[in-house]
Amino acid sequence: ETCNMAAAMETEQPGLEIFETAGREEQVPREEQPKLEPFYVERHSWSQLRKLLTDTRKYHGYMMAKAPHDFTFVKKNDPEGPHSDRIYYLAMSGENRENTLFYSEIPKTINKAAVLLLSWKPLLDLFPAILDYGMYSREEELLRERKRIGTVGIASYDYHRESGTFLFQAGSGIYHVKDGGPHGFTQQPLRPILVETSCPNIRMDPKLCPADPNWIAFIHCNDIWISNIESREERRLTFVHNELANVEEDPKSAGVATFVLQEEFDRYTGYWWCPKAQPSKYGGKVLQILYEENDESEVEIIHVTSPMLETRRTDSFRYPKTGTANPKVTFKISEVTINAEGRIADVVDKELVQPFEILFEGVEYIARAGWTPEGKYIWSILLDRSQTRLQIVLIPPALFIPTEDDAMERQKLIDAVPDSVTPFIIYEETTDIWINIHDIFHVFPQTHEDEIEFIFASECKTGFRHLYKVTSVLKESKYKRSCGGLPAPSDFKCLIKEEIAITSGEWEVLGRHGSNIYVDEAKKLVYFQGTKDSPLEHHLYVVNYENPGEVKRLTERGYSHACCVSQDCDMFISKYSNQKNPHCVSLYRLTGSEDDAAHRTKEFWATILDSAGPLPDYIPPEVFSFESSTGFTLYGMMYKPHNLQPGKKYPTVLFIYGGPQVQLVNNRFKGIKYFRLNTLASLGYVVVVIDNRGSCHRGLKFEGAFKYKMGQIEIDDQVEGLQYLASQYDFIDLERVGIHGWSYGGYLSLMALTQRSDIFRVAIAGAPVTLWIFYDTGYTERYMGHPEHNEQGYYLGSVAMQAEKFPSEPNRLLLLHGFLDENVHFAHTSILLSFLVRAGKPYDLQIYPQERHSIRVPESGEHYELHLLYYLQENLGSHIAAMKAM
Repeated sequence: ETCNMAAAMETEQPGLEIFETAGREEQVPREEQPKLEPFYVERHSWSQLRKLLTDTRKYHGYMMAKAPHDFTFVKKNDPEGPHSDRIYYLAMSGENRENTLFYSEIPKTINKAAVLLLSWKPLLDLFPAILDYGMYSREEELLRERKRIGTVGIASYDYHRESGTFLFQAGSGIYHVKDGGPHGFTQQPLRPILVETSCPNIRMDPKLCPADPNWIAFIHCNDIWISNIESREERRLTFVHNELANVEEDPKSAGVATFVLQEEFDRYTGYWWCPKAQPSKYGGKVLQILYEENDESEVEIIHVTSPMLETRRTDSFRYPKTGTANPKVTFKISEVTINAEGRIADVVDKELVQPFEILFEGVEYIARAGWTPEGKYIWSILLDRSQTRLQIVLIPPALFIPTEDDAMERQKLIDAVPDSVTPFIIYEETTDIWINIHDIFHVFPQTHEDEIEFIFASECKTGFRHLYKVTSVLKESKYKRSCGGLPAPSDFKCLIKEEIAITSGEWEVLGRHGSNIYVDEAKKLVYFQGTKDSPLEHHLYVVNYENPGEVKRLTERGYSHACCVSQDCDMFISKYSNQKNPHCVSLYRLTGSEDDAAHRTKEFWATILDSAGPLPDYIPPEVFSFESSTGFTLYGMMYKPHNLQPGKKYPTVLFIYGGPQVQLVNNRFKGIKYFRLNTLASLGYVVVVIDNRGSCHRGLKFEGAFKYKMGQIEIDDQVEGLQYLASQYDFIDLERVGIHGWSYGGYLSLMALTQRSDIFRVAIAGAPVTLWIFYDTGYTERYMGHPEHNEQGYYLGSVAMQAEKFPSEPNRLLLLHGFLDENVHFAHTSILLSFLVRAGKPYDLQIYPQERHSIRVPESGEHYELHLLYYLQENLGSHIAAMKAM
């Protein structure tokens, strides 16, 4: 009896555990079974394989279009009209395959007998911001790498409700358009208006000022500028960057998140508008921008070949390798006074009254920042270098003083700040594993001067990420600045008056990669996404945060969902799929009694994107689980060879990632991103995927299993999974196993070949980390500690140091790497090759001269897939491979 997930999914019983462990009935003892013959995959020429890939890509192409995302709900407030709301979203237009803004109307009533499919209406007229592939500026190209964006067109937008202003970047321009504000709702596409500029280079990260949507801010050459979209007045606010050609002489930036913050902490901005304006004298107002200033002068510079193939220049980057200096950070405020006529009257740059490192002792990373809803305080989530201590701090803007070069004048400004003005540490937590940064932090409007209430998510208390409602007391600190001396670390710590666990249990609340919470302050409900019903499915749940009772699930079992709840918490949109069915996007209304979570129910309202239905020639994998010798349940999935013949055993490919923050095995449709695994199965391979200890959504203890020892435990779990499967299914040929993965999966493919060359015949490693001391601070130190304190872990975990353990037979090792990779530098592959040459070991190498860490040029992607199939055919699956191995 195999675990047949598809059949289980057709029985829609709530709470039904769909992942049965594969049958455990007694096996016939091995010696009584007839000996199985190896199945050899058919040998195709390179051109035949290429044609096969092109054919499967044809019908696969239409699936690739990304589902609608980034939804904004706007109420129509039209008692007479048929529609209650308009929703705006980004989606790919059919005409030119690029992302643009659409809207749909949501009717007040529906005919329950028929399924309503909402029509997508383009918000924007075609406008000349269409880019040719490869025309991105360096800044955009690198941001797209950090954010893993593969589509072209509009990647994100900002919306201001009261005025109905949209702001977005497209091509090299910033554009705005108005809809849904006081001027009503358009019925035909609008022509975007370009925000004109005197800036010669690309403008990045544009944001509307929430206190006055005529003003926008953006980054130009690592400094902050503002511009008025009505009067066209433009002003540079910060002057830390000199726009010099070489990185060495220009180490500072303002308002920009540096590499490690983007790549390892998912923070892509470095400035934050204050949500409220302060009145100024003479009838004007004061706008404030909090920003982060970075000084990277101590950070190592690395050189990576630039994409310009003709010139082959090198690009210089600041890249902090583990154990070396990170950027020096601080907070500043830019204060802009606008006069009664709406023009800029004054700009004041402000700095902290004492250095950042004195006020925030031991802080290395500003993980998140923003303003409280009334604009009264700045809030920030701060981490120490080891990422085992997190603090949430409030900073009163009065703690900042105008920057002043004259020492006497500066002292006067310092003396004018009262002793009572200090930062507040409103929350602190520590762990002996590591802290995973997430996006969940909701501050309530203040009802008492001396208290602050917020919802935060923590893994440190129970080992699973759960929601807590916290009330902290903002009491005056013992520290007196005017008396001289430095503050003690505990001086700014606040007392926690109350802490309520809103959720609990051996499952987690999701708070990254677009998952967040939605708080309905009127009904005292919080909506969140989590894994309460299964670690393999994401669902939307609701619970009362004042008196947490039963957590109620709102989405259907048997699918995995990614949800977005409307601002008023009266509707939600879910993008959902399962192993059998490609994703579908639907809209639901939320109904039920006021504040009782148990009575909140959803009513299906309309479909935004219909599922494409099962793909031809696609056979979804079967999900399995097994009890590992370490005491954890591990999950995997297996693609069986198409046209499985009894009495034969088949070559097996283990597809692997195996690193932190990723889960490959779950109840989502795999036929788009991992379609090639199906192709391998159609050619006659068994394909296996297993999530080992260290992968995500299973709690901190499971994830923390490889702390200080990456590369030392993952292959054990993978091999145990393979052996478990082979004990259940006799068609798996353990004599012919290949392993393949990219990035951390490339690293583990190499580790597998050094540690278990008796099991793995062939390893195909893409963009692998081979030497941990070459990788960045934020990631490497979180998982491996500081290199000086974990020499052995770094040595054993660095595959370049184990070169002599690679097999001495040719055709067993293939390395793939993008030559321009600025994340896992090509140097990782170079150094491994040097050691392999020194040890006299054979290898094969495939370089992609135009690629970074992710393959983007379609031809490179096709070439890689082709090379993978051909290499496996020649060295693992075919008859010739067996001859070579003899």
